[in-house]
Amino acid sequence: MDNPFNKKIIDDIPKGISGGTKKLITGIVIVVILAFVGLNSVYKVTEQQNAVVTMFGKVQRTDTAGLYFKIPFIQKVHMVDITTHGTGVGYTLDNSGQNIPDPGNGIMITSDFNLLDIDFYLEYRVSDPVQYLYGSDNPEEILKNIALSSIRSIVADYKVDEAMTTAKGQIQADVKEDMIRELTEHNIGLAVVNITVQDSEPPTNEIKQAFKAVETAKQGADTAKNNALAYQNEQLPAAEANADKIIQSAQANKEARIAEAEGQVVRFNDMYEQYKLYPYITKKRMFYEALEEVLPKVKVIITDGSTQTMLPLDSFNQ
Repeated sequence: MDNPFNKKIIDDIPKGISGGTKKLITGIVIVVILAFVGLNSVYKVTEQQNAVVTMFGKVQRTDTAGLYFKIPFIQKVHMVDITTHGTGVGYTLDNSGQNIPDPGNGIMITSDFNLLDIDFYLEYRVSDPVQYLYGSDNPEEILKNIALSSIRSIVADYKVDEAMTTAKGQIQADVKEDMIRELTEHNIGLAVVNITVQDSEPPTNEIKQAFKAVETAKQGADTAKNNALAYQNEQLPAAEANADKIIQSAQANKEARIAEAEGQVVRFNDMYEQYKLYPYITKKRMFYEALEEVLPKVKVIITDGSTQTMLPLDSFNQ
C-alpha cells in the first residue's frame, strides 16, 4: 500500500518528469526532511555548559556534558554557560582594557566618616541553570547590586586606614560571606567564586595629599618610637647589671652583719659563762675594757685613797 505522504510529494512533482526521476526526487526530499528532523532531535552539551530542556514552557530536565535527544519542534534546549565570569565593582573596563573609575559605585564611607575609593573584582558562576534562566529578569544586575550593598555595609565597619592597609583581606572575606548569604536568600542561580580588592585610595588629590601627610607623621612617630626602644634596649642591660651589683653588695653586707652578730652572740655567751663562775672579777675586767675603748688616751692611776702623791703607771711601764 502506498504511503499517502509519498504520494503527495510525487503528485507535487511536475508531470513532465518521468516516474524514476520522481521517485529519486521523492527520496531526496524524504532524506532531507529526516536529516532536518534528526538534526533537531540531537544536541551536544560541552563541559562548560548545562542544558535546560523545556516543553510547552515547562522545565523537563537539566543536562550536563554529553550527547542527548529531544522531541523536535516540541522540546526546546537552552544552553547555559557555567564557567567562571568576572566583573569590576567600582570601575569599568574600556575597549583597550584600561580601568575607568566609577565614582557612583566606587566611593564608600568608612566608620570614621572618611571617603574611600575602593575597587573590587568579582568572580561568579551559574550554580542553578533553571533559577538563572527563570528566577529573575536580570540576574547579573541583581548580583552587582548585592555586591555593592555588601561592600558598602562591610567597609562602613572599618576605619579608613584599616581599609587601605591591614584589613583588606578581612574585608574581602566579610563581603564574600555576606554575598553568599544574600544570594542564598534571593536564589537567582548565581554563586560567588571570589571577590578581591583591586585598589583602595582616597577619592581626590587633595585628600590623597592629606593622607600622605598623615602617613609621613605616622612614619616619624614610628621612627621616634623605634629610637626610644633602641635606647631602652641599650640602657636596660646596664641598669640591670647595676641593680644586680647593688643587690649582691647588699646581700654580702647582710651576710657580714649576720656573721658579726652571730659572733657577738657567741662571745657574749662565752663571757656570760665566765661571769657565772667569777662575777666580780669579770665585771671589773669588763669595766676596764670598756674604759680602754671609751677613753683610750686616759692615764690610769691606782691609789688606795690615802696616798698623797700618785705616780702614773706609764713611768713604770717605760
